[in-house]
Amino acid sequence: MKYIGIQTQKRRNNIRSALMLCLFPCIILLLAWTFFLIWNTYFIPETYGETYPDITQITNRFMINIAPWVMGLCLGWFLIAYFANTFIINGATGSQPLERRNNKRVYNLVENLCIASHTAMPKINVIEDHSLNAFASGINKRTHTITLSRGIINHLNDAELEAVIAHELTHIRNNDVKVLIVSIVFVGIFSFVTQALLRTLFNGSLRMKNNNKKSEGSAIALLVIALALAFIGYLVTLLMRFAISRNREYMADAGSAELTKNPQALASALTKVSADPYIEAVSRSDIAQLFINNPMKKSFVGSLFASHPPIEKRIRILEAF
Repeated sequence: MKYIGIQTQKRRNNIRSALMLCLFPCIILLLAWTFFLIWNTYFIPETYGETYPDITQITNRFMINIAPWVMGLCLGWFLIAYFANTFIINGATGSQPLERRNNKRVYNLVENLCIASHTAMPKINVIEDHSLNAFASGINKRTHTITLSRGIINHLNDAELEAVIAHELTHIRNNDVKVLIVSIVFVGIFSFVTQALLRTLFNGSLRMKNNNKKSEGSAIALLVIALALAFIGYLVTLLMRFAISRNREYMADAGSAELTKNPQALASALTKVSADPYIEAVSRSDIAQLFINNPMKKSFVGSLFASHPPIEKRIRILEAF
């Protein structure tokens, strides 16, 4: 595998984050333009007959009027996500703060690693689940968090748990968490908008079919638009998956081995995690990509675009150190 330094990884992640943030409003505008172009193409000739005006010009003028509103909504969503990303992640995963007095062992392990790596102390959260998994999150020092399941705390020995924490701390050091949070915000809001449009268009088309047989063609046109939007949404999701390199997990594994000087401990921890990684509170694939082992079940096609490399391969590489 080609060697990539920490500063190179940070720079690449910052570039990916900036590109995704710029791409988001552009895709929303493109979708809106496509929607209204298809709508006008179908309904304007039906309204005006053969003397209908230029459809592209009508669509462009309409988009000029609504573009500031779209950009404002995107900016508003980014601000909400920036200040509320921790709340969103904690709510989605069911994690709660882990107090020092409740588990000094975990705090001592995290503090020792932070001192060794010259990294600011992150917050520590726990998910009350007996399965074994962990993840890092946050976009700056104020929000950086390492979250551990109760199962991983209880079932790993000190060396294994230290290796897992070092893995997550490396994600923070490399700015991997920033890219993942931006991706979750991007894909999450896009999926929400797409699903809302699909429900609205589908329900509207059903009403049109039931109320008037002449509207059946309009209903079909609306469903075609809905299917087109869903397909574009699927492509955008794949694009976000491609933007997040799976090599980040190999680099975090290597960072853990460097910090702890014990790659075998992480290999052992990953072996135990792979036996029971499924956190019941996590049912969304965009949130699941945060974890050290993505607990979501994958089909053959899904594995081609998986957010993580095969854990068996990661274990083999660590055991070969």
